[in-house]
Amino acid sequence: MSFKNVVLFGLGLLFGTYTATAQLNVLNAKTPEDIGKKTEAQIAYDNDEPLPYGYTDERDVLWSRTVWEIIDLDERVNFPLYYPIDTNNIGAERRSLYDVLVKNIKNGNIEDVYSDSYFTEKRTLKDIEASLIYSDTTDVGIDQYNAEGRVDEEYIRKFTLDAGDVEEWRIRGIWYLDKRQGELKYRLLGICPVANEARSKAFPDDNVDSKVELFWVWFPAAREVLHKAKAFNRRNTSQPISFDHLLNSRRFGGIVYKEDNVQGDRAVNEYINDNALMQLLESDRIKEQIRNIEIDLWNY
Repeated sequence: MSFKNVVLFGLGLLFGTYTATAQLNVLNAKTPEDIGKKTEAQIAYDNDEPLPYGYTDERDVLWSRTVWEIIDLDERVNFPLYYPIDTNNIGAERRSLYDVLVKNIKNGNIEDVYSDSYFTEKRTLKDIEASLIYSDTTDVGIDQYNAEGRVDEEYIRKFTLDAGDVEEWRIRGIWYLDKRQGELKYRLLGICPVANEARSKAFPDDNVDSKVELFWVWFPAAREVLHKAKAFNRRNTSQPISFDHLLNSRRFGGIVYKEDNVQGDRAVNEYINDNALMQLLESDRIKEQIRNIEIDLWNY
């Protein structure tokens, strides 16, 4: 290896090491506590807000199709939505999507939370906490209750779902053809974390698959919160991408599990049973059918 190649290799390692550890405001921080924080002047200079959706007249929608998708967090392309699952030792700008949503639901920044993907029934914070936390009384606590009519706190076990327990995300969105611009567009409507019930953490040996939809968030109302939260950008760590941008630009891998149809929006697995391969092919068929709508628009 020539001297020039050695120098370039060393510089590459140095640059790669620096960018891998770069964090928000690290170059302007006077103390380690300033890393990840922006001054008021920086915030005013950035004027950082989510890109607003343009107005779409109903008369301009030539065609539309609503689809529900699964974002499997085991897929590498979806890792930015999953990690970091341990946020104790990570900078303030690094949070998983689940942590961002739950934190802002609890502090009141996100209020449009529902029980289903049709957004018909709102859920309160108390309802959500009942899904995320499971309390169990030990045998000693039961004996104490039978003898004294009360249970000490030390005999109550609490199991809480965290970011590491989320196995997938489910989203609902609408594809539509804007005839004014002659373009096929996508609008994300809702997002939902899916995990095993908190009770499964108390009884891990049961081996029961009890995946449930924890809650549905109306996405347009959560855009400002998701824009402030940054996901990891594996291509350039000095330019993190917001969750709002990541989801709106569809930088994830999704599998269609349902589309609106005359059979009451029945899911794919309801008419293709016990055949994962055929279900996947059906998902691809639905995607291809949607993509062909725009192509057929320009065929005469």
